[in-house]
Amino acid sequence: MTKYVFSFRVPSDYAPHAGTPAEWQAWFAGLGPALVNVGNAVTEYASLGEVGGSGSRMIAYSLVSAEDMDSALALAKDCPVLRVGGGVEVGPVMEAAGS
Repeated sequence: MTKYVFSFRVPSDYAPHAGTPAEWQAWFAGLGPALVNVGNAVTEYASLGEVGGSGSRMIAYSLVSAEDMDSALALAKDCPVLRVGGGVEVGPVMEAAGS
């Protein structure tokens, strides 16, 4: 199994609502054993160069395990961030030699 990082992005003007934490908890629970590391929220950010297009910002990341990219994308398809006009960037993690 390959590890994939999910980078969660939202519109710049995004503000969570009262039910947001429960939506995320339910989605994470639905990932089951594929969730390697729930990750962390990002409270402040900056970027250099072209990152994710204008009008969006990163809010969190997670690490999952999947057979291939298609499987990783299938895990991401119901992410709560997609319901607010955001997106999920998905990429395989390249393990450093010796780790």
